[in-house]
Amino acid sequence: MNRNKRYNDLDSYLKKRFGCKVYKIPVDAGFTCPNRDGTISHGGCIYCLSRGPRPEAVTPELPVREQILKGKDFFSKTKGAKKFIVYFQSYTNTHAPTERLKRIYDEAFLTDNVIGISIGTRPDCVPDEVLMLLEEYAKTHTVWLEYGLQSIHEETLKNIKRGHGLNEFIDAAKRTQGKNIHLCAHVIIGLPGEGRDDVIQTAKFLADMKIDGVKIHLLFIAEGTVLGEMYQEGKVKTMALDEAVGLVCDFLEHLDPDTVIHRLTGDPPKERLLAPSWSLNKLKVLNEIDKELKIRDSYQGKKRTSALNHL
Repeated sequence: MNRNKRYNDLDSYLKKRFGCKVYKIPVDAGFTCPNRDGTISHGGCIYCLSRGPRPEAVTPELPVREQILKGKDFFSKTKGAKKFIVYFQSYTNTHAPTERLKRIYDEAFLTDNVIGISIGTRPDCVPDEVLMLLEEYAKTHTVWLEYGLQSIHEETLKNIKRGHGLNEFIDAAKRTQGKNIHLCAHVIIGLPGEGRDDVIQTAKFLADMKIDGVKIHLLFIAEGTVLGEMYQEGKVKTMALDEAVGLVCDFLEHLDPDTVIHRLTGDPPKERLLAPSWSLNKLKVLNEIDKELKIRDSYQGKKRTSALNHL
């Protein structure tokens, strides 16, 4: 763990492993989602934007390799970057025939100094043949597979219209582990109907599952989503900053200390954000989390206990 941090942050983890800062190049490979294209549903999750959120640097109209070259050129010139991870970010990046996936993923490794790939997907979209493909890449490169879990609580998953339950995540995680693929779980803190105990149970569960990494999103509400409509109708509310910070710290305290923290808050689209306004100030949110951990004299894993007997 980084001595200057009270949690095991991704940046420090990568620096230690590769000897320098590693930059993630986000790309949009044009994938859709089974929760939107009719495979499961047409509505998507209640918080899902029509095509995002997406960093400004991502240009989906370009072929994948050109997106990578553009991103590499940008980070090399502005940050002096030397090593890169290609991040397949938008929607479900394993939702296609394996042959198409291989053609797309192969493009990531046609560029020098790409040390790995990170693939955002759903736990119900990783058949064994996809895992076998990723296992091949993992023999020579770093492979992170990011599963959108959001919560371990079935009622929450149903209410946010995830289209899968906890069992799908457990199955996918068990089939992924042992293949030299790094597994990252996405979690949303502040989902409607969830309180502190629910958040802590999710953290304990992920620790018990020995998940390699966690990406935390603090719930924001965007215009043009089902959740946005619910907010405008007064059916849901967002957290105050101090509440959100406290829940993140609670979550971290119950994780395994070796789990890599990929992020602690999201990147809401400014032009579509309905609430909360504090979510636009990412640096302040991160500083408040650091401050709260220091006030508590706490750190990732301090209160680590098992959740399996309570589910």
